[in-house]
Amino acid sequence: MSEDAAPTEERKRVWKTPPGVALCAEADIADPGSRGFVLQIGEAFFHGFVVRKDGAVAGWVDRCPHAGFPLAIELDRYLTPDASLILCGWHGAVFEPLSGECKGGPCAGGRLTPWPVQVAGGIVRTA
Repeated sequence: MSEDAAPTEERKRVWKTPPGVALCAEADIADPGSRGFVLQIGEAFFHGFVVRKDGAVAGWVDRCPHAGFPLAIELDRYLTPDASLILCGWHGAVFEPLSGECKGGPCAGGRLTPWPVQVAGGIVRTA
């Protein structure tokens, strides 16, 4: 890097969100399916995703417990091709969609960090 190159500024991250923030209509997420969200909170950003499976909805912080990377390599592609598990696209770890438990890969026995969400009146909101 040359001396006159501007340093890159890293975006501040937060790991929690305030309750009651409307994210999307429940129907906007396929069953089974997933959708990622980035929320600006003050000057920082929260990265999370919501999974819908068997009529239930669960939210997760978008951070693999193995290496700290976001799980999806492609926008909103958090599930395996058969939509049975959450997949870390970087290292192949797989997680139960509703419990967040790692079922295989480099973080076996670990779990995703929950992001409290709920559905009320057909709208997915932070809880």
